[in-house]
Amino acid sequence: MTTTATHISRWAEQATPTTVEGWLARAAEVAAILAQDQVARDRAQAVPYAEVQLLKDSGLTTLLGPVQHGGGGQRWETAYQIIRKVSSGDGSIGQLLAYHYLWAWAVRLVGTPAQIEAIEALYTSQNLFFGGAVNPRDGDVTITEEVDGKLHYNGRKSFCTGSKISDLTVLEGILAGTDKHIFAIVPSKQPGIIYHDDWNHLGHRLSESGSVTIEDVVIDWSGAAGYVDKVYQDRPYATLNLPAIQQIFTEIYLGTAQGALETAATYTKSKTRAWPYGGDNKQSATEEWYILEAYGTLQSRLWAAQALADATGAEIAQLLHAERDSVTPQQRGEVAVRIAAAKQVAVDVGLEIGTRVFEVTGARATSNDVGLDIYWRNLRTHSLHDPIAYKRREVGAYALLGEIPEATWYT
Repeated sequence: MTTTATHISRWAEQATPTTVEGWLARAAEVAAILAQDQVARDRAQAVPYAEVQLLKDSGLTTLLGPVQHGGGGQRWETAYQIIRKVSSGDGSIGQLLAYHYLWAWAVRLVGTPAQIEAIEALYTSQNLFFGGAVNPRDGDVTITEEVDGKLHYNGRKSFCTGSKISDLTVLEGILAGTDKHIFAIVPSKQPGIIYHDDWNHLGHRLSESGSVTIEDVVIDWSGAAGYVDKVYQDRPYATLNLPAIQQIFTEIYLGTAQGALETAATYTKSKTRAWPYGGDNKQSATEEWYILEAYGTLQSRLWAAQALADATGAEIAQLLHAERDSVTPQQRGEVAVRIAAAKQVAVDVGLEIGTRVFEVTGARATSNDVGLDIYWRNLRTHSLHDPIAYKRREVGAYALLGEIPEATWYT
């Protein structure tokens, strides 16, 4: 039994947090548990059932859910901080929690008031976990309206983060003969969703992001998110899903980088030896000037990246919690640019930390038993989600020309 599995009921007799400070403390507990056996679980790449149960038992999964249904009723500023903290303990599980938050909020982004009430009551009261079969680059799920008047989904998705460990799946496809994308929230455990268990990547190995085949998954038009009388109710607010998820990525990267730095520091203090051939010999590695300089540089850059992300997280949260019809394209575009800046800084700093931690720990720290490689592998893998060069270009176009990015599936 893993360390994670032995802790899944530790909060059974504790009240759910009611303050931001309480929620952050709960996230720190979860991160500490995950960090203990992160490397062993990554190597095994077992389906993270226990890890998701840990998230559920801790209460973190209902953080954004309405209080009247048993949720935490918290804001996105807190959710972003929790994603960062959990990712410091395990980037894969941080990703699962982060995507859960986004997909749980998806009905608020595009749904009708009745759909919002129904889905939030369902997932919050039953503590259900979300996955998502949404990959806009793959136009390979076709929706047909059959003679029964219902919508039938068929096709394949290359990625389905959360896949078989989820209770609900956000499903997306294109209505045949149109350019209309239709989102629906469906039960994950049904014959029509076939998981291929083919996620075998360099990093984020426990994110359950493999491909799925969709075979005749059926919904009523009433379940088509945001559609009224078969017409989509469009508004700028709905396009906040992209800057919201880009901020999520930023938090995952910053949490991973923090975890790398903290793990390296523990190793340096306990196992790294001073270099005896430098002419200015030290008694301890913690007295070595090059080690102190490196930690100082990396921590300073990480603090700066975290400060920018704190600011952009607060900015996007203001819009996410605003009245849906009050959000303008200009507001949306400006926050998207700022988040693009935060993301690129987080990627740069995170990859630097993931590489340089070996310089401050030494040759023996490259042992697979130590597992310091997990941080760089996770960052390198997920940061390829969409080309970072395009984020730099978005910021450049805004800085030079005052242009805000067009709302697309990736901006």
